[in-house]
Amino acid sequence: MTVAYLGPRGTFAERAARRLTESSGDELRPAASVIAALELVRSGEVDSAVVPIENSIEGSVSGTLDELSAMPALQITAEVAVPVRFTLMARTDVPLTDVRSVGTHPHAAAQCRRWLFENLPKATVELTSSTAGAAELLATGTAPFDAPIADHLAADHFDLVAVVDDIADNPEGATRFVQVAVPRPPGPPTGADKTSLLLFMHANRSGALLEILTEFAVRGINMTRLESRPTRKLLGEYCFSVDIDGHIADERVGEALIGLRRACADVVFLGSYPRLDGRATELPVGQSDEDYRASREWLAALRSGPAAGERAADSAG
Repeated sequence: MTVAYLGPRGTFAERAARRLTESSGDELRPAASVIAALELVRSGEVDSAVVPIENSIEGSVSGTLDELSAMPALQITAEVAVPVRFTLMARTDVPLTDVRSVGTHPHAAAQCRRWLFENLPKATVELTSSTAGAAELLATGTAPFDAPIADHLAADHFDLVAVVDDIADNPEGATRFVQVAVPRPPGPPTGADKTSLLLFMHANRSGALLEILTEFAVRGINMTRLESRPTRKLLGEYCFSVDIDGHIADERVGEALIGLRRACADVVFLGSYPRLDGRATELPVGQSDEDYRASREWLAALRSGPAAGERAADSAG
């Protein structure tokens, strides 16, 4: 099996890919961008890809969300969180006063914004496709900046010198990565699962979002993430990107999806997969699979009416 990741080597995505494949020994293949990694999956050149989807400071990685929904849609099979620690590095050990420009990924720049303001207030920031990509540019002599910001792993890989370690504004920062593949039957439920969806509305009207929330609320389904994303078709036209607790095989989640299919113009299923924290889903009273099956049996009995013998006895009486 071959797994692509947002490269080059030394990125946080590589760390995530190694964690997700450490028991399988899959071959890892760096890609130049998130789009490139996902296109490798769509073309069949690799079996899956590991890409960033959310970080604790800047929120969702919008480019990944948009590309997952691009047709043909892909499916999330696993997730992992990687602690994010940033290092300012250079070719040689230079004083900060010599650093006039830095290069890094936009999300990394945002997560080091305060440190840059306080320590390099006059430095310009050049944005790159990845943090390790910035380190690679400096190592190859093609960087339009003095110092990249990246994972310390990149300094080791590209033979650069760490000027300052741990420059992130939030030392507890982390990025969530997902492993994606072509659509396939989801793995079995574990009791600690997450389901990701894209919901497209029939029209922009009052109460549309409430209809979505109601489908989850009446079934005791916890929504862990909700955000609007442009459909990339018409200005002002949006869809909703949603993560919920539960697995598509769960009765309550299946019932909610049926309701959403009626309420929405389209529902794109992006996968059911184990939660990274392993926390079991707590079910409210009346929301277990057994409760749903018992309710269906009760309704079927009402629809079929009394047994034939009972009906005959009732008529004779």
